[in-house]
Amino acid sequence: MSTHPEALTPNHQTVVAADTLCVYYDGGCPLCRAEIASYQRTEGGESLRWVDAHAGSPAELGPDLDAATALARMHVRRADGTLLRGAAAFAEIWSHLPRWRWLARLARLPGMLPVLDQLYTVFLVIRPLWRGRSGATVSEAFPRELLRELRTDHAGETGAVMIYRGVLAITRKPELRAFARHHLETEQRHLGLIEAVVPPRSRSALLPLWRLSGWLTGAVPALFGPRAVYATIQAVETFVDRHYAAQIEQIDALTEPDPSASANATAIAGDARVTAHLEKLEQLRDLLVSCQADEVAHRNDAGSRWNNKPGPLMRLWLGMVGHGSAHAVRVCRYV
Repeated sequence: MSTHPEALTPNHQTVVAADTLCVYYDGGCPLCRAEIASYQRTEGGESLRWVDAHAGSPAELGPDLDAATALARMHVRRADGTLLRGAAAFAEIWSHLPRWRWLARLARLPGMLPVLDQLYTVFLVIRPLWRGRSGATVSEAFPRELLRELRTDHAGETGAVMIYRGVLAITRKPELRAFARHHLETEQRHLGLIEAVVPPRSRSALLPLWRLSGWLTGAVPALFGPRAVYATIQAVETFVDRHYAAQIEQIDALTEPDPSASANATAIAGDARVTAHLEKLEQLRDLLVSCQADEVAHRNDAGSRWNNKPGPLMRLWLGMVGHGSAHAVRVCRYV
């Protein structure tokens, strides 16, 4: 972590208007939402652009800021395109709000930004406690079996991010790097969305293993060239497509009306708790359908880039990838 104000990438002009400061915040954190709401209500707040990185699209963030990075800490983009993060980002926000300018001036005194960055880092360590409570409120409405499946989704998206990082760590081929970067952005967005549903205490205890496994699943085929990578991604995404499809069917079964309960249909329809439960399941279903569609697009993209004629070694590797993925899901449901 840097303890100095950071201008990450300049000259990105497509995200904000020429005279607007753009603020990227974590809408999945209740404490963060409350703080941002206080800024929005104060004088000057209406002149800033507020982007919820938790729910926003990659286009809203820009090509130089992915969702995982934006969710990790506060970021702002100046009118000239300069991207600031951490304490420097807060100081920039305060400088645009008349009631907070005194704090901006204090933060910019010599030696103050590094101190504020350290304090902010402490907050980031304990922030998952708030995110966990928020996530638990959402997930507690789900049956235990479905929660186990969501744990595998979180582990899977964690591994998917690492697959593409493994590819990028090994290959220097421009076409393959562009492919990996493009799909990495989508997987990082998926991970952010799944993390909002699965609270920290409900995630797999074996995440370090899934990260390592994912990295190796990308790095090993990258040693042998693009063809091996594309075949591997196609195999992985074929498995993921089926995995998401099974969960969507599971949710459909949970939301399907029970014919034996028709006599109580009116009472059930009027039960606010039941309605809220069904709404959360529908929201979850929409999320999984969206993720599944992206994974199918990844599978098809990878499949179109090689001849789909694996040799003996390739078949052995792809078999290992498929069986390994299935075994990881079985373990992850309970650990």
